[in-house]
Amino acid sequence: MAEIVKMPKLSDTMEEGVVAEWHKKVGDSVKSGELLAEIETDKATMEFESFQDGVLLYIGVEKGNAAPVDSILAILGKKGEDIKDLLNGGGSEKPTPAAAKEDDESDAAEEPEKAETSSDEKKPEEAKTVAAKTETAEKVKTESAPKESTETEGNASHNGRLKASPLARKMADDKGIDLYNLTGSGDGGRIVRKDIENYKTPAASKTSSAAAGTEAYTETPVSQMRKTIAKRLSDSMFTAPHFYLTMEIDMDNAVSQRAAINKAIAPAKISINDLVIKAVAAALKKHPNVNSSWLGDKIRHNEHVHIGVAVAVDEGLLVPVVRFADTKSLVAINNEVKDFAEKARSKKLQPQDWAGNTFTISNLGMFGIEEFTAIINTPDACIMAVGTIVEKPVVKDGAIVIGQTMKVTLSCDHRVVDGAVGSAFLQTFKKYLENPVMIIAE
Repeated sequence: MAEIVKMPKLSDTMEEGVVAEWHKKVGDSVKSGELLAEIETDKATMEFESFQDGVLLYIGVEKGNAAPVDSILAILGKKGEDIKDLLNGGGSEKPTPAAAKEDDESDAAEEPEKAETSSDEKKPEEAKTVAAKTETAEKVKTESAPKESTETEGNASHNGRLKASPLARKMADDKGIDLYNLTGSGDGGRIVRKDIENYKTPAASKTSSAAAGTEAYTETPVSQMRKTIAKRLSDSMFTAPHFYLTMEIDMDNAVSQRAAINKAIAPAKISINDLVIKAVAAALKKHPNVNSSWLGDKIRHNEHVHIGVAVAVDEGLLVPVVRFADTKSLVAINNEVKDFAEKARSKKLQPQDWAGNTFTISNLGMFGIEEFTAIINTPDACIMAVGTIVEKPVVKDGAIVIGQTMKVTLSCDHRVVDGAVGSAFLQTFKKYLENPVMIIAE
């Protein structure tokens, strides 16, 4: 019996998925455990394997299109099996927009036959009236329909209908793009989401608009990742009462000792960020109240230290987690963070890579940012924003000298962490980072 394959929920925050690639086509045999498709979630592109054997009878979401979790992704069954009941919502299932479109097309194909049959059964005068109305409607439809030149023939099906997915139509309407100007990359020349995203206004049009002083803009569809980031940060900012603690740290010892460590462990290297992660992990063990999570009706005090490290990608931020960071060496932390960054940028992170953080670090120092505040990565109680190292005059032993300093800002959820608790944590962190030998020795 045919079975519906639903759009899977591949992450805790996923609400809809985009089919990045189909590895099977309609009519192909599929075995349980065999790769069926690649699904783009809000955080990564993940492989989706079939859970059953069968023949791929129907694809509900075309490549490049999005669909909500639990909607019809595909249907598997026996070759030639009737799936109309499943597509028409047999049981509790509802067809996806793609499925509905297929139904509309098949209904449209059946209309002439139904009309012909029904007209034969009508009385002669009624049949004449129906025929007249039909002829008039066809004439109006023909005159009002967009004229297709040889330039747009590739965008339409054989019966003259423009072939485009529902999402592509909506995106084109929002952006004011004429679908007849596009060439579809989908099956049979069908226009899909990526065709809209990749469409560029002809250079001549842009030049004339600019010369005339016309206002212009470009709109980009919101990705799954950006939607999730927007929702989570909004929830955090407007539900967690943030307050901020900033501290300036003497980085002379950290810089010099890092150079000495790198010389000793060459060709391996560690970064200032690795020292920050290690110092944070050591300080969290001394201040478990900061290593906590707000869970609504209770506060969880975590005994383990899992540090989320914000990684910038094209579509936003991902936060892979260095687990048990307090027990790992600086070299191990460096290797893990580099591996996470590479996976994040290639969308290869897995759900276990970004789950379970107890504290988060966001470092914009490499971009020359001296000081900033970060939004708490819930359910963590705190996030630390790390700035760049700055050379400037400082006072040491009563004399003004050139020193290297770095500012960090701790964003705290006041429901969990009070000012005194956050300040004590920063003092311990400062002690460790100003004397890195202490975190190596512990």
